[in-house]
Amino acid sequence: MLGKLAGAWLGEKIAGEGQGAKGAILGYGAASLAKRSVPTLAALALGGWAFRKWRRKRRANAAYPSEAAPSSPAD
Repeated sequence: MLGKLAGAWLGEKIAGEGQGAKGAILGYGAASLAKRSVPTLAALALGGWAFRKWRRKRRANAAYPSEAAPSSPAD
C-alpha cells in the first residue's frame, strides 16, 4: 500500500505541474509492475546462477571413454 502511494506521489512529481492525475496513474502502474516483475527477475537470476554452477561442476568431473582420448601419432 505504501509503495503504491509513494509511486503515485513520485509519478505526479515527475509528470510536472498540471499533470497530477496522469503522473499518479503512471507511478501507481510502475509500482504495481515492479511488485510483480522484481521477484520473477530474482528467481530467474537465481536459477541461471544455479544452472551455471551445476554445468561447470559437471564439466569439471567429466568422464570420457578411452576411445575418445587422442591417439599417439603413427610412426
